[in-house]
Amino acid sequence: MSYTCLIIDDEPLARELIETYLDKLPDFELIASCSSAIEASSILSTTKIDLLFLDIEMPVLKGTDFFKNLVYKPQVIFTTAYRDYAVDGFELNAVDYLLKPIFFERFFLAIQKFLEQEKKSISYDPPENTMHKKTDFVFVNKAKKQIKVLFDDVLYIESLKDYIKIHLENKTLIIKESISNFEKRIDSRFIRIHRSYIINQEKITAYTKNDVEIDEIEIPIGNSYKDNMSSFSNNS
Repeated sequence: MSYTCLIIDDEPLARELIETYLDKLPDFELIASCSSAIEASSILSTTKIDLLFLDIEMPVLKGTDFFKNLVYKPQVIFTTAYRDYAVDGFELNAVDYLLKPIFFERFFLAIQKFLEQEKKSISYDPPENTMHKKTDFVFVNKAKKQIKVLFDDVLYIESLKDYIKIHLENKTLIIKESISNFEKRIDSRFIRIHRSYIINQEKITAYTKNDVEIDEIEIPIGNSYKDNMSSFSNNS
């Protein structure tokens, strides 16, 4: 199982350190690394985050105040250079509280606490009226920027190992994200037809039992995904 992560910290070196630590853990996928809570708001409003690494002492808006006001609260590990904030962190049911400088051994212990809590927790799907309801767009992380991608512009998505290539009407975007995780972030107009391909069914121009054609590009249908196309052909 893969867990999505978001880092919020105004210190670039602190963010880079946590990014380095997360790279060592194969089951944890970093969605974005933000310098402020305000910057992270758009990501949290469109993307399911499993684990948040949140600095407490930040300019404009403290991490604890930001977390208190979230409608849907992911699991959180607070980070700070100040011991005095420990009580604040645990009062918000934080998984853990990491004091800077953060060493990998202590970081790994916090991750183990998170995994233990995940085993005990019951899966939760946010109600449709929360900030996580589906929209007609998604933000993707590229070159340290959050880029808005409209679903109407997407032709199909192609898996490239740890990356995906999003084929749009006039360009392509290559981002570091698994195709399985991206599939969770898009709506019902998209169909998984192959372990390496998700298509926008509204863009299909022709199809057979073995492949789909979009914009004169033939995309194979995997044997284990033929049922997905069956539901499309029944509705077309």
